[in-house]
Amino acid sequence: MDDKKIILSGIKPSGELTLGSYIGAIKNWVELSDEYECYYMLADMHAITVRQEPAELRRRTLEQLAQYIACGLDPEKNTIFIQSHVPAHAELGWVLSCYTMFGELSRMTQFKDKSAKNEENINAGLFTYPSLMAADILVYQADLVPVGDDQKQHVEICRDIAVRFNGIYGETFKLPEPFIPKAGARIMSLQEPQNKMSKSEQDSGGCICILDKPESILRAFKRAVTDSETEVRYDPKAKPGVSNLMQIYAVCAGKTFAEIEAEFSGKGYGDLKATVGEAVVETLRPIREEAARLLSDKAYLEQIYKNGAERAARAANRTVQKVYKKVGFVGK
Repeated sequence: MDDKKIILSGIKPSGELTLGSYIGAIKNWVELSDEYECYYMLADMHAITVRQEPAELRRRTLEQLAQYIACGLDPEKNTIFIQSHVPAHAELGWVLSCYTMFGELSRMTQFKDKSAKNEENINAGLFTYPSLMAADILVYQADLVPVGDDQKQHVEICRDIAVRFNGIYGETFKLPEPFIPKAGARIMSLQEPQNKMSKSEQDSGGCICILDKPESILRAFKRAVTDSETEVRYDPKAKPGVSNLMQIYAVCAGKTFAEIEAEFSGKGYGDLKATVGEAVVETLRPIREEAARLLSDKAYLEQIYKNGAERAARAANRTVQKVYKKVGFVGK
């Protein structure tokens, strides 16, 4: 009997994967592969709460799959799948939406943020997406959900829904815990270092994408916002820009903050920006090259996502059948 704990996570293919996605999520996923049973999805169903160009969504989904693998996610060790290929997510999502309270959904920070940004398209999916997100997690009976500090609310509402359902029907779902990596969990914007790096900042130079060319990476770091001092010191409150650059360099070069401070003692921010830019270029180069190679082999990628969906569906369907029986649906 395999008693490994189960992990579920995913990223929406609604834009390009960023350096923040890699350092804050995917790099950590790779390190979890041996210790846990891991399910990693491309969350295309969540992506359509905001209007997407269909051809672009398809392209980005395949690009994201190639990048997952290029970043080191082994399809043999991990179940990698496209969310919409496993109907159990939508099936359980509907049931759970009937056990999610209106007040809970209206308090969700992400709904407020996205409503403000998409005033012409405040749709029901945008409001009820936490029920689908709960289904994503609970359908695999996940023990742990890797999230950033800012996403703990998603796991909390998922637990509330599971507790409510278990209270009515008896033990059905495991209660997942948020899994927050110790380092590099939150990479900030290069232009607005008080905000998390976001794929929506591509045009402003605030974010670095995994598939960016070296010259555009170096240019973005050269323009990175710092402060009026000259000292390279890790102090996120007083020096958010410099601290963010140090955080990125620490992960890419495998150095401590003390080592970085010593390395740049007596040097200016220009040296720091150039060095961090070069470290990021070299970190992303093999990933970009391997992703390009994988994207030229569409048959291989299709085999990966089909095998992943089959494996995911086997686990997910067991949970859905159990839930259907508990709520009183007639068996097939």
